[in-house]
Amino acid sequence: MHLRTHASLHFQDVFMAEIKNLTKAANRILKAIANRERIILYGDSDPDGVSSVLILEETMRALGAKSVKVYFPDRETEGYGINGGAMRVLKRYAPALFITLDCGITNIKETEIAKKMGFEVMIVDHHKVLARLPKASIIVDPKQKGDKSSAKELACAGIVYKLAQNIFKLAQKQWEPERFLELAALATIADQMPTEQENEKIIREGLGALRYTKRPAFKELINLTGYNHGGSGEFREKLLPALNVWSARRHINPIYEFLTETSAAKAKKMAQSFLRQAKERKKELRDIYEAADARVAFSKEPIIFEGDSSWPLVFSGAMASRLCHKYKKPIFIYKKGRKESPGAARTPRGIDVVEMMDECKKFMITYGGHPQAGGFRAKNKDLDKLKACLLEQIAR
Repeated sequence: MHLRTHASLHFQDVFMAEIKNLTKAANRILKAIANRERIILYGDSDPDGVSSVLILEETMRALGAKSVKVYFPDRETEGYGINGGAMRVLKRYAPALFITLDCGITNIKETEIAKKMGFEVMIVDHHKVLARLPKASIIVDPKQKGDKSSAKELACAGIVYKLAQNIFKLAQKQWEPERFLELAALATIADQMPTEQENEKIIREGLGALRYTKRPAFKELINLTGYNHGGSGEFREKLLPALNVWSARRHINPIYEFLTETSAAKAKKMAQSFLRQAKERKKELRDIYEAADARVAFSKEPIIFEGDSSWPLVFSGAMASRLCHKYKKPIFIYKKGRKESPGAARTPRGIDVVEMMDECKKFMITYGGHPQAGGFRAKNKDLDKLKACLLEQIAR
């Protein structure tokens, strides 16, 4: 009981000003629950997106929501954010309240498509806002104009944690912050958010809550890895590799299935499998990185812009990060597809990759992210033009 009271009160006063539209979003969700509306939670397929979906879904179900549909796009086949393929699958669920989590802030065209299908769109995101915003009914993103909160560096799950807190408060229901704090901490560590005051508190409280976790997934993973609750460094080393799965099978992320598993026996088998896969991914990433590094080692260009059909998209971010750290210049790594190529971008501090991509948006299908870490998708016929445009931006 002490943990619950401590965590709830300690995090209550983190923000000097409330995140813009947070209460508006909480009220709209409560209205949807009361009216038994259909709700779709559309989350990015990374640990932050999965954690955000889980926090909001469990909040809704605790308050009586019955018709909640969860959807995670497959990064390999659908890319990042709202996409046409996903909307064709979800069309049959309209009308519904369509909530994007950890994505959506750059999906201007896709938001219009969703609205025409009969969805009411709410966007909850933490990525950099561009000059134009999607015309969603509600946008919660601390980086948008007019937001005076100190939540600019939160992971999306940190924002959703505050949203859940607001929902329970408005509903006048007691909540259990520790079950959500452990997810917010996972997201904050996985997304490598800056360790500023708010994030330090989320990580400290979340890892503290992990000692008393009720999730079989966390319990079994802790037992198998020998995790000793030593802080974010140990969490990153021992637990995160098994939880850092970005794929989606039948539009459901495997880690979402893992974290919602109620059987200890099944959770143990899943944990063992994820740990094996993590070891295999580590070796595969090393081999692919070494091949990519050899390819670009003697490049004199001010950016690295490389892709290959054999490079799994799931490794593009890690490859770009390592190359950026080594060569100290903007890196764009993509998996070459048949007609389109999705990828990841990383830049050294002082170079805003989202602004770079924004200047070259006519050569991309989608793009977005944070100042030093972004993602993009382009048609193969536009890749050379995109590279030329990015080189122009650096030359300015």
